[in-house]
Amino acid sequence: QVQLVESGGGLVQAGGSLRLSCVISGRTFSNWAMGWFRQAPGKEREFIAAIRWSGGRTDYGDSVKGRFTISRDKAKNTVYLQMNSLKPEDTAVYYCAASTNYFSGSLYYPKSYEYWGQGTQVTVSS
Repeated sequence: QVQLVESGGGLVQAGGSLRLSCVISGRTFSNWAMGWFRQAPGKEREFIAAIRWSGGRTDYGDSVKGRFTISRDKAKNTVYLQMNSLKPEDTAVYYCAASTNYFSGSLYYPKSYEYWGQGTQVTVSS
């Protein structure tokens, strides 16, 4: 089993920054990746970013490219999401997730992830 615990959410003014963390515990896998998604009220869960755990290759959703950065610290079993130039439309619950057997193109979709954290609220005021 894998447990994911997010932290770092909060209230920030537009233009500000936040860094989310997701600590991973439990078993690890030979071919896995971590992703960040978000979900605003009344909207579908949206892909934000993903990182392959071994090689570090990253992908980003169009709405956050150039503003958000995903990274991981293997020694700490932690994945981060650095969010800069935040906008009110970034307001949502942010989730980290683990995909233990991904393939090309799969990391954009929530159904590709087997494990999810509980989420952390990010609110951006105008």
